[in-house]
Amino acid sequence: MSNKSAAARPERILELSERLNAVAGEKIGEIASVNRAAKMLVVNAQVVAARSGEAGRSFMVVAEEFKRISGQIDDVAGALEQQVKADLTELSAIGGSILGQLRGQRLADLALNAIEIIDRNLYERTCDVRWWATDSAVVDCVAEPTPDKAQHASARLGVILDAYTVYLDLWICDRQGTVVANGRPDRYPVQGESARDMAWFRDAMATKSGDDFAVADIVRLAGLKGAPTATYATAIRAGGLSNGAVIGVLGIHFDWQSQAQTVVDGVRLTPEEKTRTRVLLLDQKHRVLAASDGQGLLTETLELDVAGGTMGSYARGERTVGYARTPGYETYEGLGWYGCLVQDAAAI
Repeated sequence: MSNKSAAARPERILELSERLNAVAGEKIGEIASVNRAAKMLVVNAQVVAARSGEAGRSFMVVAEEFKRISGQIDDVAGALEQQVKADLTELSAIGGSILGQLRGQRLADLALNAIEIIDRNLYERTCDVRWWATDSAVVDCVAEPTPDKAQHASARLGVILDAYTVYLDLWICDRQGTVVANGRPDRYPVQGESARDMAWFRDAMATKSGDDFAVADIVRLAGLKGAPTATYATAIRAGGLSNGAVIGVLGIHFDWQSQAQTVVDGVRLTPEEKTRTRVLLLDQKHRVLAASDGQGLLTETLELDVAGGTMGSYARGERTVGYARTPGYETYEGLGWYGCLVQDAAAI
């Protein structure tokens, strides 16, 4: 059975429940209407029998029996109405519960898909930074710094940026944290500025080998005109060797906003669902890193009830929340981030 037909079953249950409720109400109403007519006949029969005196006595017995049977019909119809209502209420609740579970599971699956796309994307960034840190132009720029080598390294980084459009800029820092070259000096004139106090620079300086890398939380960097970025960094080592002495740091600044927005906007929802669904990427503290409505970026923290689970869903009033924690990708373990979909109930 297809997912579409399976997902339609609880909706069909609710549809049939509503239809049966209407039909049952109509038919019970018809029984009551017929019984009221029968009661009127009983009353008329009693009047005629009373006027007939002794001759109408037998007719009175029949009228009384009709009255008793009519009362029984009322009792049966009342009991039937109560039972039908109770059963249909339970049936609707079951259908609604199943529908809610399927909706929640679907939202959780979509959340997992979104965060997996981010994981795969960021895994590639860890490969890029470790590879480019061994480029001869990058190594020479900090091994024996001269203006010419800095200019050559800057040009080399510019070529890389032309090919890899997912980055805002690439920075080469010396051991003191001073930016000595970057790939887009015309757009971001950061040469001579210091990155010494930035977490990614300190962590990169502390890496044990060229196989290691550092990553910082999403932040807005003043040197990038306040753009939010995911920075990956690693040490530049003597000779470009994995075990060479640390002589500087390469920091690559991923264009977080545009790339993450593409992910949340690309989640496969129907046009109607998009009007009542918010797609989010959250960090380990549930801070909003990206949102399909463009709101709350790096300022809003969602009250996400993960209950210790890595993937799931729950209802909060008329709202359903599906979430999934990053599972990591290849050698990239992820940062404990979450994909999350918050969906309001459809208008009736």
